[in-house]
Amino acid sequence: MKRLAIIPARGGSRRIPRKNIRDFGGAPVIHWPISTALSCGLFDQVVVSTDDEEIAAVARKSGALTPFMRPVELADDYTPTRQVVNHAIKACEAVWGRFDQVCCIYATAPLIDADDLIKAHQLLAQSQAQFVFSAVAFDFPIQRAFHLNGEQQPTMIEPEHRFTRSQDLVPAYHDAAQFYWGWRDAFVRGDHMFSDCAKAHVLPGHRVRDLDTEEDWQVALALWQAKPKALRCAA
Repeated sequence: MKRLAIIPARGGSRRIPRKNIRDFGGAPVIHWPISTALSCGLFDQVVVSTDDEEIAAVARKSGALTPFMRPVELADDYTPTRQVVNHAIKACEAVWGRFDQVCCIYATAPLIDADDLIKAHQLLAQSQAQFVFSAVAFDFPIQRAFHLNGEQQPTMIEPEHRFTRSQDLVPAYHDAAQFYWGWRDAFVRGDHMFSDCAKAHVLPGHRVRDLDTEEDWQVALALWQAKPKALRCAA
């Protein structure tokens, strides 16, 4: 059983410029998911897919491989992650032969934990699922969500739950944006990730933060610094 880790990391991030190699806890942020992927012992190859030579050099210094450069047409703001993953699968198989399982890991997931990669892989191997992805519960009932009009007046999206007790509402979850395990053929076929062919590996909220804003960055750094040093991969 051959397993491939693919870490997409394009150079043109806009909201936080150069965020894939910005310092996070004493190392470029991409170092942490690379280090975790290497330490978990699951992967035959850990590869970074990038269009940027500086990111490629940082990735190699952290222990990842960069056997190809991503084509410019797969490196804009609108390119779906699946296209990037499938290109990487084919490029890697041209070098090392066919893989059986693939895990896409985001470059800006410094809170990722090797134990979660291992448990999610076990779920993939022991079930009939085509994918297992990281998920996290919303930290407030989504049934209480509301819209605001131009005058900041609220309209509940589900007004029937205005007076429903929180404990009686069905928990809701969202993509934790850390990793996506899957069978190689499911990725290549374009099977849908968020469907009945997938299972979710649920993470605790204190280990999830998407890095889209400066506030996200500072909160994630505080969460990372709160982890015991033994649970951080070495810089």
